[in-house]
Amino acid sequence: MSNCPITVKEYFLEFLKVDDTSGLWLFNVLQVILKSLNLIINDVRGQGYDNGSNMKGKHQSVQKRLLEINPRAFYMPCACHSLNLTICDMAHSCVKAVSFLGVVQRIYSVFSNSTKRWKKFQDYVDGLTLKKLSTTRWESRIDSIKAIRYQAPQIRESLLELQESSDDVKTKSEAESLVNELENFEFLLGMTIWHDILFNINMISKLLQSKDMCIDVAIVQLKGLISYFEKYRENGFTNAMIFAKSTALDMEIESIFVKKRQYRREKLFDESAHEDITQSPEESFRVNYFIVVVDVDIASLKSRFEQSKTYENIFGFLFDLNKLTSLDDDKLKECCVNLETALEYNSFSDVDSNDLFYELKVLQVVLLRETKTAIKILDFVKTFDCYPNVSIAYRILLTISVTVASAEKSFSKLKMLKSYLRSTTSQERLNGLTLLCIEKDMLEKIEFENIIDDFASQNARRRHFQ
Repeated sequence: MSNCPITVKEYFLEFLKVDDTSGLWLFNVLQVILKSLNLIINDVRGQGYDNGSNMKGKHQSVQKRLLEINPRAFYMPCACHSLNLTICDMAHSCVKAVSFLGVVQRIYSVFSNSTKRWKKFQDYVDGLTLKKLSTTRWESRIDSIKAIRYQAPQIRESLLELQESSDDVKTKSEAESLVNELENFEFLLGMTIWHDILFNINMISKLLQSKDMCIDVAIVQLKGLISYFEKYRENGFTNAMIFAKSTALDMEIESIFVKKRQYRREKLFDESAHEDITQSPEESFRVNYFIVVVDVDIASLKSRFEQSKTYENIFGFLFDLNKLTSLDDDKLKECCVNLETALEYNSFSDVDSNDLFYELKVLQVVLLRETKTAIKILDFVKTFDCYPNVSIAYRILLTISVTVASAEKSFSKLKMLKSYLRSTTSQERLNGLTLLCIEKDMLEKIEFENIIDDFASQNARRRHFQ
């Protein structure tokens, strides 16, 4: 057994050309490539894809078809894609949310459409740069809003200068409209709320993209994110009001909400004569905007990460030392039986619940206090030969993917390699160049002299003529 610490790694193999993106076609391609690599599909214990319906759907997707053949190939939706879809849900939760993000995009567009206007922007704003909103780039929204949140006075000044100096009527009108938006206290408050929400989502998204991220840590972080938003729903509006009023004071703007006209509807004959209950403009903003956005956020997070609860019920008792040592014998036995059932197929299970129970009973006593996480426990177990079931259970736990962020980054390499200079490169050469580019750490450890000698001996063309 190697003395190196346990690490979870993924490797790039190749790009595949597909002529159809349906779930059935992609699954057939997956079966063919696994067979060509001499990998047995029944040995798969984890699968992860992006969140397209052809990959994660419940009925005809790739993950569903693979589970029909191998129920032990646990599927986990990409956490980063799920967080991005949560933001998309919030962005369309109400009219004010759609309008706010539209204004953010307009501020970027009015300056970026001309180098001359961009120069005027840089004359007044020398800090964070305006960013374009994007539905696919995970950090685009927080970067866009952060630049406006911390530089609203300077951006307003640059818009006023653009309004005064521009000769284009359309540009003048757009700049004036955006100045009015920035001078609206409701916009400043919405900007603060959105920044608070997106900052925390982006922080968790970056954490989930780390190379050593495992499902046990991911579930803890996601539960913490949901807990944060549940607390933010109760006191976040008050804190956002404080910051928005401070920004409004710097910009010499009144911290007031726009009072809309109250429409009185005609009462029916069986209704009471009491007047309708009316909300103050501030309360209306809180109820119809703030609460709506946060509630959609919480509901979307819970629904999109519902699958993680299933894995927590199966593997939760193995997540860390505290959980493992807190279980009594009856509960530990029950957890071991549940795990054996989850890993069973065709009357065969990867672990034996009785043996696993007794192995864990020993570990509860002998594990060091600093051995807290799942990967640390597996690192401890690998030095001994007396915990075979524990070793299998933890290896399967750590195999379940959290994100496909690393796989997404391979497309960045593809754009670098398949440029106009290599527009007609072959599939084999493209895969070879990509493999060298992505797995460069492994490439640096290769002894090229031996490879060159082997290649030369196999391709020797010298012959002795008689």
